[in-house]
Amino acid sequence: MNLSLMDIKNISPDEVVFWSWRFVSINATLVFTWGVMALLVLISVLVTRRLSSDIHLSRWQNLLEVIVGGMRDQIREISGGQDPSRYLAFVGTIFLFLALSNFLAIVPGFESPAASLSTTAGLAICVFVAVPAYGIKQKGVLGYLKHYIEPTIFMLPFNIMGELSRTLALAVRLFGNVMSGGKIVAILLALTPLFFPIVMQALGLLTGMIQAYIFPVLAMVYIASATRARREEETEQQEMEKSQTHPSHPKGEKANG
Repeated sequence: MNLSLMDIKNISPDEVVFWSWRFVSINATLVFTWGVMALLVLISVLVTRRLSSDIHLSRWQNLLEVIVGGMRDQIREISGGQDPSRYLAFVGTIFLFLALSNFLAIVPGFESPAASLSTTAGLAICVFVAVPAYGIKQKGVLGYLKHYIEPTIFMLPFNIMGELSRTLALAVRLFGNVMSGGKIVAILLALTPLFFPIVMQALGLLTGMIQAYIFPVLAMVYIASATRARREEETEQQEMEKSQTHPSHPKGEKANG
């Protein structure tokens, strides 16, 4: 018995329409995306309503601190030591959304929103907007735009194409990996006994979790590339100020007694 809403011929949950009226339609991608968002809000309310600073913490708070601490460590490592708090809300939300979406794919009848190109394209556009937003906040408008003409002004069209192509790559990579995993399981379920598709479903879940990790990591890499130069300039300036404040004696010079 096939418990999936989609046939093998359906590539994306966008093709499963629950309701439509004229040019307005509600498809499976929208419904499952709203469901994932509602579930994330519910989990957040339940986990954070009884936060404590005591020694004895609840299991949910321990799990929450492990997840948030892990995300902060990853952001700090990728960004070259920058404060992870400024990026945690954006990058962490993407990770939690994709992780929960791909995890729920094991539930019969549920289709991950990440198996839709419209969802992955929307997330990629968010990253595309966030990169210059963080870069301008850190370096200023002129400071950020300057990197498009480095090392020479002839690199301007190539740098612009690079920005656009990596956004497209983010969307297509996530969509292709999540969609193909679901299609493989559906085909094997139609051709083979039950055991083998279960194994492939487990592998698909693993692939989904890996993609949920890779997408925000790449987003953070792109953001860090737009903001790290500013941090390096500040570090060099601080080191220069320290050297001017505490000049070292030249070699061979002796202090007067």
